[in-house]
Amino acid sequence: MLLIPAALVGVAAVLLALLWFGQRSMVFQPDTSEVVDADQVTDGGRDLTLHTADDLELGAWLLPPDEEADRDTAVLYAPGNAANRESRIGIAEEMTARGFTVLLMDYRGYGGNPGSPTEEGLARDAVAAAEALEDEGFPPERTLYFGESIGTGVVARLQSTHPPAGALLRSPFPDFVEVAREHYGFLPVGTLLRDRFPVTEYLSGSSVPITVLYGSVDRVVPSALSAEVAEETGNLREEVVLEGVDHNDPEMFGAPVADALEDLADHAID
Repeated sequence: MLLIPAALVGVAAVLLALLWFGQRSMVFQPDTSEVVDADQVTDGGRDLTLHTADDLELGAWLLPPDEEADRDTAVLYAPGNAANRESRIGIAEEMTARGFTVLLMDYRGYGGNPGSPTEEGLARDAVAAAEALEDEGFPPERTLYFGESIGTGVVARLQSTHPPAGALLRSPFPDFVEVAREHYGFLPVGTLLRDRFPVTEYLSGSSVPITVLYGSVDRVVPSALSAEVAEETGNLREEVVLEGVDHNDPEMFGAPVADALEDLADHAID
């Protein structure tokens, strides 16, 4: 009889070890397929190479603004967890139509890029993107950050070290542990999770104007978590709630997001 508890403890230990070492394949879901050249998806688009501090070269797109609406302002677009930059061309073009230059990045491991995604790795990728925009003639005071879902964790950290004129967070969470608890509440995620993306920790004392946008029926990042981010943000510009909209509904990749970005720019940039 004494062998049964010991066996159960052994099985539990093995399962926890598998979760510890294999969790990043659950957290990050990159589309690793190669993408086409930027000029094949939009007129005037250019391919950029981002150079990270740990010596990776990452593909990205620089998309030009509508000439008549040009704001002389850039948007650093930090995507969500799935797909790659080719799947974000629709929302990027909504932004360029409003006069923004858009740097549409892919993280390490996404879109044919080398490397494997981690919280620290994505942070380095975002710094490389901000530096690339400055090289293109867009200093921080002429740059906005846009992060969606897990990209809000990337942007929240980036604005704490490389403050932009403003940042728009789409479907943010206070800390990735809270999202994991929603989906894997039967596991000790608070102990196991290695990539935490503590959004509110980075935003609570921030002086950067922040807009928080989310859907009221989000089943991936529950709306209450995004509302908590808005409540805890130190310099909240606006809280935008899209009624009846879920995490990946068309509105999240369309005009309502671009409208909120335009409003932020009008407020944050002279």
